[in-house]
Amino acid sequence: MHSKKNELYYHSMLLPGMILIFIFSIIPMFGIIIAFQKFVPAKGIFGSPFVGLYNFKLLFTYPDVRQVIFNTVLIATIKIILGIVVPVFFAILLNEVRSVAYKRTVQTIVYLPHFLSWVILAVMFKNILSYTGMVNKSGSVFGAEPAMFLTANKWFRSVIVSTDVWKEFGYGAVIYIAAMTNINPNLYEAAEIDGANRWHKIKYVTLPSIKPTIILMATLALGNVLNAGFEQIFTMYSPLVYESGDIIDTYVYRMGLEKMQYSFATAVGLFKSVVSFVLIVLAYKLADKFAGYSIF
Repeated sequence: MHSKKNELYYHSMLLPGMILIFIFSIIPMFGIIIAFQKFVPAKGIFGSPFVGLYNFKLLFTYPDVRQVIFNTVLIATIKIILGIVVPVFFAILLNEVRSVAYKRTVQTIVYLPHFLSWVILAVMFKNILSYTGMVNKSGSVFGAEPAMFLTANKWFRSVIVSTDVWKEFGYGAVIYIAAMTNINPNLYEAAEIDGANRWHKIKYVTLPSIKPTIILMATLALGNVLNAGFEQIFTMYSPLVYESGDIIDTYVYRMGLEKMQYSFATAVGLFKSVVSFVLIVLAYKLADKFAGYSIF
């Protein structure tokens, strides 16, 4: 009886949080109804006429939307791939370091950028990558022509991906380093007795041992295929690079808040949410199948 009272007490502590979620997350979802309306702010949700799936038909007929979806998938996919490869590579290199103090120092340094806001980093990278910035000045020493990294379509995607990898690879490496700490040292000793060099140890001991973690992180990342990073791109792009840098989230922002096409912007956002939900469900199914990870 006493344990049931304690259990009820602990569950009641969740009530304030659940109320806040209901008020600020569940109730506002009623607003997605404007995706099926020709929403007029003066008339409100209940006074605006219904147009059915008209906004979704526009979604697949606007030429801009196709480019925006392409940009989103391309940027997000490259981020996901490099967001796995680079942290794994770095974690393996750091795992080979014998000095514990040096390893912890490097791990802390590369981990810190994860906690910096893109608002701060955008200002920093705009100064570094500007026409008169440090990168162009360094390149001019070797005879390279200055490049417009943030205003040229051929450079912008590369800048977005590389800066995101720089920011997040330290955080991702921590996960793989933690996985490596669980590897049985006897496996390395047995490999050394068999004459394995350092590369063979990595290939036949380290990588197979962290393979389940890599598969798990890769499958869970599948749910982010349509999340290319709103904060990063919004703080770094300009109208000059809409062709290569405009993604679904920034497009919804511009159409909804700047051009006041509320219904169409909501339809685009709803489309992204539905597809993302399907991808997340698929990701967890794959994670359960290949890595034995399940949330239920």
